[in-house]
Amino acid sequence: MSLTAQLPALQVVVPMLTAPLVAFLRLPGLAWIATTATSAMAFAIAVSLTQTVLGGAQMDYSMGGWAAPYGIALNLDSFSVLLLLIVTGASTVALLAGKASLDKEIEPSRQPMFFAGWLLVLAGLAGIVVTGDAFNIFVFMEISSLATYMLVAGGPDRRALTAVFKYLIMGTTGATFYLIGIGLIYMMTGTLNLADMEARIGAVEDVKPILVAAGFITIGLALKAAVFPLHAWLPNAYTYAPNVVTVFLAACSTKVALYVLLRFDFVVFQGNLSQHDLQFAGFLIPLALLGIVMGSLAAVFERNLKRLLAYSSVAQIGYILLGAGCVSVLGLTAGIVHMFNHALAKGALFLVVACVGMSLSRLRIADLAGVGRDMPWTMGAFVLAGLSLIGVPGTAGFVSKWYLILAALEQGPVGLLMVAIIVFSSLLAVVYIWRIVETVYFGEREPGAAAISEAPMPMLIVTWLAALANLFFGLQPDLPVELATNAAQALLVHLL
Repeated sequence: MSLTAQLPALQVVVPMLTAPLVAFLRLPGLAWIATTATSAMAFAIAVSLTQTVLGGAQMDYSMGGWAAPYGIALNLDSFSVLLLLIVTGASTVALLAGKASLDKEIEPSRQPMFFAGWLLVLAGLAGIVVTGDAFNIFVFMEISSLATYMLVAGGPDRRALTAVFKYLIMGTTGATFYLIGIGLIYMMTGTLNLADMEARIGAVEDVKPILVAAGFITIGLALKAAVFPLHAWLPNAYTYAPNVVTVFLAACSTKVALYVLLRFDFVVFQGNLSQHDLQFAGFLIPLALLGIVMGSLAAVFERNLKRLLAYSSVAQIGYILLGAGCVSVLGLTAGIVHMFNHALAKGALFLVVACVGMSLSRLRIADLAGVGRDMPWTMGAFVLAGLSLIGVPGTAGFVSKWYLILAALEQGPVGLLMVAIIVFSSLLAVVYIWRIVETVYFGEREPGAAAISEAPMPMLIVTWLAALANLFFGLQPDLPVELATNAAQALLVHLL
């Protein structure tokens, strides 16, 4: 069997097996080198898998040679590889840029264990994306979650412990809800394979347990994805985590939970439960609209830079759900493309935060007064990524918002309300991004304030590459749009 055929398994196996080895690398900098190389290898595997899928192939891999539904199957399609690009790309970019920041926030003696945890998060998120087995999604979810709690608590700010405790409680509740739903479906169908579930649920006479399972799974994954109003864990987790950890998590962790939510709902439930598409839209669209408005408003009034960007993420999650709630090719395409584009914009913005954090210990917006004059390159990257977050034409953020507006207009009169809220929230994004820009460029630093200088050159280069990616994929959006369109069409096939 060729190496290419083994790539779905290697996507998970490589970081998972490297993690315990990294924990024993005690020479300074060696753990970071091994982790970054492993993450880059995972990204290269994701790129290779993307090329294969774009060639028209859907990759199916049976672990140990045991065919599904009896064995554990790995399935890769356009939706899967898009998420793999996001997860492995975010990890690699954060590691490449973040050595200086991590050296400042994590003591050398703790770095091997920290980087081992990082690789477990990477392996867990990749495993969630590639597996076709509902219980293995739970297993990988717990691997990534437990390691994430360690990463968030790993910085010098002891307030992270309180944030992690809240994150742990809500994350565990979400995972428990998901597991209860899986148990109910297994009780009624006798299978854990997603494709086999779809085939067997249609033969179930009493669908009440299936309806209850759908509720548990949806709420559990909504907790994991920080869907409004279940987002209470997210602002503090992003705020008090080490800056580079926030880059990684903000770009991909909630996207993976949304991936599972959409995959599970469209594959297993939509075609088997009567009028479930209407129930799905009726449940998610109001929450999405509320999340867009409330997240944006909270960002407008927030005084801490990282917390502001965290509340912005709550609004961006609303955009993704709004597209999915349209239950149309255009709507799903918009939501899936926005997963990619938001990862680009928010990853770049949090990289800027990490650069600023090299000079400033506090990241209140008031503390940023005049920083733009001392860090012109860093704040230039912030402006570019901020324009993408707003959705200015020519940036990646505009592409997904344009698709979302087109999808909303297909929804009739209610679509006009959706468009109005999209435009309103984009204007609010202008307000909170401008607050920061105005402070950093036109604010006056306090007399006697410590000197500020640009971040180290490797960090600055990677930050600018991430910012320019927002411009590149705004002008050349073919790759994410093609993958998202193929993914949307594949999901909607299950409704026929």
